[in-house]
Parts: sequence; C-alpha cells; structure tokens
Amino acid sequence: MPNAAILGTGLIGSSIGIGLRNAGWTVVGWDPDPDALHGAVQVGALDRVAADPPEAVAGADLVVLAGPPAAIEAGLESIETNALVTDVAGVKEPMVRAAKRLRRFVGGHPMAGRETSGPAGASGVLFRGATWVLSTDGVQADDLAQMVEIVSSLGAIAVPMAAAVHDEAVAAISHLPQVVAWALVNRVARDQSALDLAAGGFRDLTRIALSGSSWWPEVLTENRKALAELLRRLSGDLETWADLVDQADIEQIGASMLSARAARGSLTAPVASVGVILEDQPGEIARVGHALEVSGVDLRDLQLRHATHGGGGVLTLSVRAAEAAVLSDTLRAEGFRLL
Repeated sequence: MPNAAILGTGLIGSSIGIGLRNAGWTVVGWDPDPDALHGAVQVGALDRVAADPPEAVAGADLVVLAGPPAAIEAGLESIETNALVTDVAGVKEPMVRAAKRLRRFVGGHPMAGRETSGPAGASGVLFRGATWVLSTDGVQADDLAQMVEIVSSLGAIAVPMAAAVHDEAVAAISHLPQVVAWALVNRVARDQSALDLAAGGFRDLTRIALSGSSWWPEVLTENRKALAELLRRLSGDLETWADLVDQADIEQIGASMLSARAARGSLTAPVASVGVILEDQPGEIARVGHALEVSGVDLRDLQLRHATHGGGGVLTLSVRAAEAAVLSDTLRAEGFRLL
C-alpha cells in the first residue's frame, strides 16, 4: 500500500487522512498539538502517529502539509524528502516560492470546510464534489497527474491553476465574503434591538462569520495585496449603492438587483424551492423523509431555518423544477403546510 504522511491533523488534515485510508493508503500523522493528534487517531484518520516531522515523512510516498499557513511555509522550507509534497494553504504564491527547493511539489487548496475546526469535525466525505485547486507553477507533468488522481480518489474535482490566478480568485470568492460577513455582524451587533430581529436572510448571509479557524488572519494577510484592492473596490460599490438609495433611484436599483440575480443564478442548476412549515414536535423530519422517499424526487439541497425563539421552523427543499409539484402534493398528503 502507498504511504502518506500528514503534518497537521486538524479538520482538513484529518479529513484527508480518513479519505486516503479509505482509498487504501497507510497514513502516518504528526501535529505539534498532542490533542489534535489524539483526536485524529480517534476519528480514524491515522494508522500511527510520529514523534516528529522527520519520522513522519520517512518512507512516505506523499507528504501533506495541512497546518496554518505560516507552519506550512516553514515546513516547505525545512522538510527533507524525495516524496511528492503537497499542501492545503488557501494562498498559493508564498507556498510555491517556499517549495522551490523541493524536488517534487504540487501546491493544493481543497475548497471545502466547516464552521468548526479540529479533527472532531473531520469526515472522509468532506471533499466530495468540492473543487480542489492544484498549482501548476514549475510542476512536473507526472506529479500533477498523480495529484489529480489522489484528489479524485477523495471525491474532489481537481482544477489545475497558476498560483497567482488562484490567489486573485480566492480573494474575490472566499476571502472577501469572509471579511464582509465579519464586518456586517460587527456593525449590526452594535444595535442589540436590530440583532434581536435578525432572521433567515441575515443568518444566511453571515453564516461564515462563525468560522473559528485561528489561521484566518494569516490567510488574509498572506493574500493582502489582492484582498485589500477588492475591499476598496467593494467600498466604492457600496458608496454607489448609498447614492442610489439616497437619491431614490428605483430604476437603477432594480437594474442592479436584476444583474446580481442573473449572475447568482448562473452558479447553480435551475431548481425550485419548496418551503415546509415544521411544528415543534418529534418526528417532523422523519415525516419529511418519508415524503421524499414516496415522491422519488431528486433532492438538490435543503436548509433548515429554526424559529428565532423555538417552536419549529421552516425547511426549504430544493428539487428539479419539474418535480416541485409532485413533492408539494406528497408533503400535503403527509399533513404538512407549505409556504
């Protein structure tokens, strides 16, 4: 069996470990935090633990650096191995520079995660259907092909990309939304009465403000050039919106909304949403599950929105547009009220 060494056994590192073991790899792990290392063993991410990085990488066919960005960069500058090396940092240009001394390196960025951190939240299916960027800067064709195969075995979709292109892209679609979520929550939190009224829309928009990873400040500052420029552009866009609202320019506001709606709609396949009102009683979700089974629809997404102060909530089910009526009829037959 091929051997992998994982340096850093948090959420991502442990999830990779579980996935590799499921794919037939033997996985050795190391982490400077004994609790993280123990947690990785508990969730089945490792076959054994190593006392230090050199012991971990000895005899490895693949080395995965999965710690915070600064730790990954330091590891790339100090690790001694002839194995294929990859990483999971959310910024790629600094890692590519740090890895120039290595014989075999393909930088990586799995575009998956959770609001929680640490090995306790790890899962072997965390990457299923997720994009996994592989940096193409200075890589050997055989190494890139091997990483594509490994990533695919974890259920992810490999996307080869130059490091600079990646960093500009993630600044827009990952780092900028994260900062906006934090800023919006901090702004609204200054008015407790407004925060008390926060409902579905606000919660959906700010969900990622729950991210607790201690390495976020490192990621943002590593990518500071691209991110700072985007923040300034967004600030200008918001100033434009402020002017439109202040001037009561209904026509231009509507046009901007339609443009954004069209762009957002292009990100997903056409679906229809069915809203189900859930009562505060046992068995509600089981009844929904029975309706899904009976209707035979293709469930694309679901979202549960609890009532603010308890008492049930609303479950939104996304299905193919042509199947919405069938699902609605089946749910009504189960006794549900729909929105």
